[in-house]
Amino acid sequence: MSGEMDKPLIGRRLVDSNGSLAEAPSEAPKVGILGSGDFARSLATRLVSSGFNVVVGSRNPKRTAGLFPSVAQVTFQVDAVSAPEVIFVAMFREHYSSLCSLSDQLAGKILVDVSNPTEQEHLRHRESNAEYLASLFPTCTVVKAFNVISAWTLQAGPRDGNRQVPICGDQPDAKRAVSEMVHAMGFMPMDMGSLASAREVEAIPLRLLPGWKVPSLLALGLFVCFYAYNFIRDVLQPYVQESKNKFYKLPVSVVNTTLPCVAYVLLSLVYLPGVLAAALQLRRGTKYRRFPDWLDHWLQHRKQIGLLSFFCAALHALYSFCLPLRRSNRYDLVNLAIKQVLANKSHLWVEEEVWRMEIYLSVGVLALGTLSLLAVTSLPSIANSLNWREFSFVQSTLGFVALVLSTLHTLTYGWTRAFEEKHYKFFLPPTFTLTLLVPCVIILAKGLFLLPCFSRRLAKIRRGWERDSAVKFMLPTGPTLTEKTSHV
Repeated sequence: MSGEMDKPLIGRRLVDSNGSLAEAPSEAPKVGILGSGDFARSLATRLVSSGFNVVVGSRNPKRTAGLFPSVAQVTFQVDAVSAPEVIFVAMFREHYSSLCSLSDQLAGKILVDVSNPTEQEHLRHRESNAEYLASLFPTCTVVKAFNVISAWTLQAGPRDGNRQVPICGDQPDAKRAVSEMVHAMGFMPMDMGSLASAREVEAIPLRLLPGWKVPSLLALGLFVCFYAYNFIRDVLQPYVQESKNKFYKLPVSVVNTTLPCVAYVLLSLVYLPGVLAAALQLRRGTKYRRFPDWLDHWLQHRKQIGLLSFFCAALHALYSFCLPLRRSNRYDLVNLAIKQVLANKSHLWVEEEVWRMEIYLSVGVLALGTLSLLAVTSLPSIANSLNWREFSFVQSTLGFVALVLSTLHTLTYGWTRAFEEKHYKFFLPPTFTLTLLVPCVIILAKGLFLLPCFSRRLAKIRRGWERDSAVKFMLPTGPTLTEKTSHV
């Protein structure tokens, strides 16, 4: 076959031009690879650059020799497995049976299975690929490793990918040998136990953002609900009661009205479980009782919910910049100018509206900037450079500041509209009044927890005090108390 899919992931020119891939010395440990696909080529490149002597076994070595590093030896499969003690099996499961003719040469060697099943294969087969390989070669020691590392990560190095390599196998010596190779290649081995864990290890690459499923569904559900609510108020109500066709608002205007509602509610849902957890600890008088499962999972998903809140807020900012570019907005400006001329008004200036808009925009920019800082510090590379006090200050204190700024942004947007009858379309309150409920409860609860009767008791509980314990607990006094108290 000819086409783009025929081209190798790593060409000979790329390998030969890399000065770090110097020829391995003759005394370098010899490693075998069975297979000639993209992963096998990337694996050979990484092994050569790590100081190993690589022998590749292929069914057609003449055709595939030019795809591998020049210092790697490409030969037939039977010759490639004779000398190395560790052999990587970089083949699909259905091709394992083709290696049965090499059973005598593979006896007593370590086979490293790097394959991954498809989602259908994982559901169809009860045993993992590694266990199936071990059943075909009972005289060999099979180790599962490198299946979570992509070919691009092997090519670029561990700096641009995940460093952890799960390893499982039944023989400790074999796992130790593979772990040493993982270290030499710049990755971090992670022992996952016996070969029976291979099915779990093979399921890792099949997961699609497991920690984002619930937050994404939550954000999508909020978007649908608020979009439908805004559609009824801003589009359907004028069409039914005033015979005005405003369906043109659906792509931009209604979406822009919905996004800040979703972002604001999601941000409040980041800090609501902390308030509930603090209330539970105060009620129970101890921190050693587990939270309910729903609250525990909620606390674990706060990072994803916060990032989705920032995403919706950023989209709201972009949509807001696009509002003046709409053709409908230009028509509205022309119509407003015509009405002003017909009314003989040479000067149109509403001081209250000017101040409201200035404050509204200023507080919104500050809220978005604070959310941006929270999102940046959520990145592992940034979070790892902060100590616990710095990280807690940004995520807890500045996060609460972002919630307060968002509340002020919403209040200045609403201004006095909540008290005007004309804004209750179909007897439905303005959307911003609905979004204010949860954040105002959180801000009020945070204010209550700052009172000495609650703050001192909560600080004692989080430092190990229990209400029903006979042990006396003396809480230290002084300005360092608030600095050393952790926040949920």
